[in-house]
Amino acid sequence: MQIETEKVALSLESFIREYTDKLEREGVIFGLSGGVDSAVVAALCERALGPEKVLALVMPEKDSKKEHTKNALNFARELNIEAKLVDITPYLEKLGVYKLFPWDKTLSWGKLKGVLVKKAYHFYERKTGKIPFLESLSGFKDKEYSSYLARGNAYYRIKHRLRMILLYLYAELENRLVVGAANKTEYKIGYFVKYGCDDATDIMPLRNLYKTQVRELARYLNIPARIIEKSPSPDVMPGLADDEEVIRISYEKMDLILLALEKGWKLADIVTALEIEEDKVIYIKNLVQKSEHMRKNYVP
Repeated sequence: MQIETEKVALSLESFIREYTDKLEREGVIFGLSGGVDSAVVAALCERALGPEKVLALVMPEKDSKKEHTKNALNFARELNIEAKLVDITPYLEKLGVYKLFPWDKTLSWGKLKGVLVKKAYHFYERKTGKIPFLESLSGFKDKEYSSYLARGNAYYRIKHRLRMILLYLYAELENRLVVGAANKTEYKIGYFVKYGCDDATDIMPLRNLYKTQVRELARYLNIPARIIEKSPSPDVMPGLADDEEVIRISYEKMDLILLALEKGWKLADIVTALEIEEDKVIYIKNLVQKSEHMRKNYVP
C-alpha cells in the first residue's frame, strides 16, 4: 500500500499539465470541499500549472457543515489560488429537494434533519439486517422501505450533480479543464454519484490511488493536519457524520481488502492475512459487484 510520494506527485503534476495542453485549456477548475481528496487535487494543480491558472469552486448548501466550507476557503488562500463561493441552496430549494423529508419548524433544520436521518439509517439496518449503503447501490424492486431508500438517493445525489453542472458552466465560460477528486477506494465500491462532480469530469488524477495512499500523498504535499486528520465526510446528509458510519468499515481495512481482491487473493487467504472477519470481505466484494453498473454504460 505504500507509495513513492515524490515520484507519484511529479507524475500526477505532469499528467495535469499534459491534458490541460492536449485539450487546449487555459487552466483548471475543481470543487473544493474541505476534505483531503480535493485538497490534494488543489495542491497538485497549483504545483503543475501555477496558482494563476487554478480555480476552485466551493459549493456548500444548507446541510453542509460550516467547518468544511471554512477549511476549503482557508486552504485556497494558503495556496494563493482563486476560489469562488457558490451557495447551491437556492437551486436545491427551487427543485424541491429539501421537501423530500419532513421537518418540524420548532427545531432547527440541521438538528432535526440530522436526528431523523441518523435514526432512519440505523432503523433500516436493524429491521432488515442490511446496510443501507449496499442496498442503495442498485434499484429498489421488492425491497423493504423502498420509498425511504429512493428519497434518500434522490436527496443527496442531486447535490453532486448540480455541482457538476456548475463546474462545467464555469469551465466552458473560462476554457478550463474540469478535474475530479475521486479516489480508487470510492470508485471501486460505488461511493460516488454517477454523473456527479465526483464522476463526470475531464480528468481524475487520484483514481489509481486508494484513500490511504491519498492521505500519504497529502502529507508529502504539506496539506494541513486539520484537513488530513479530520473524519472523511460525505457532507450531503445531516446526521451521517462520516464515511465510515455510512460504509461500516474503516478505510484502512477496506483498502487492504480491495488490494488483496485486486491481486486475486482467495477469501480464506485474505481473512487469515488481514485477521479480519469473513463477512467483512464478502461485504466489500458485494459492494464492488453491485456498483459495477455505476462504472459503465450498457449498450446492445
